[in-house]
Amino acid sequence: MNYFENVRRLVVKVGTSTLTHEAGGLNLRRMDHLTRVLADLRNRGVEIILVSSGAIGVGVGKLKLPAKPHDIGGRQACAAVGQCELMYIYDKFFGEYGHVTAQVLLTRDCVDDRLRLQNIRNAFERLLDMGALPIVNENDTVATEEIEFGDNDTLSAVVARVVKADALVILTDIDGLHAQNPKQNPDAPLIHVVERVTEQTKAIAGGAGSARGTGGMYTKIVAAEHATAAGITTAIIDGSAPENLYALMEGETIGTVFPARRD
Repeated sequence: MNYFENVRRLVVKVGTSTLTHEAGGLNLRRMDHLTRVLADLRNRGVEIILVSSGAIGVGVGKLKLPAKPHDIGGRQACAAVGQCELMYIYDKFFGEYGHVTAQVLLTRDCVDDRLRLQNIRNAFERLLDMGALPIVNENDTVATEEIEFGDNDTLSAVVARVVKADALVILTDIDGLHAQNPKQNPDAPLIHVVERVTEQTKAIAGGAGSARGTGGMYTKIVAAEHATAAGITTAIIDGSAPENLYALMEGETIGTVFPARRD
């Protein structure tokens, strides 16, 4: 079954571990592949909203720091530097494929207030009407515990609901949800379809992700739960080969799909 056959508005989330090398620098080859695939899908008539992590990680690399700072001020400084670099590269690559980008930075309080939420929704609609490709990130330069989403998996589900997307695809450094942690059990089978997220599903998901990112499979499962509850089909797929998006959109069995709930 092709759950993505009629998708016309797609939110794609890409994580830090997918965008960067182990040393912290941007993986330019992968970013080029990703932007080319997204630009091609846009050329097909699919509206794309990209939720991109990476600002803090890129800032750490740009500033040549030995590790991500633990203090809020240090992380905010890295985000300020890294977000500039990240958008510069995105704008360059998407521009080469004929598309205009737009930066949208959000914090939790933006979507918790009804009036501001409507303004955000209007802004997204106008950007898409004008043919721009919005690139969304949490505003890490000002975010603190009280106003942060916590991770960009959660943010991607929130954005998908705000823009009334047909589908959400989360690109990560693993090929989907396995019956057990594949890093501990390489033979653990991949679960291709999860009809409904349960506590057992969350228990299978386990804990934190890579050292460069902030989330893990658990946060992706929770994001899928929130998105599907809003009628948005969600998939978690391997982001190391962005061409996987083609396979997913064309109905191939890839990654883990969470069909939209209709109840």
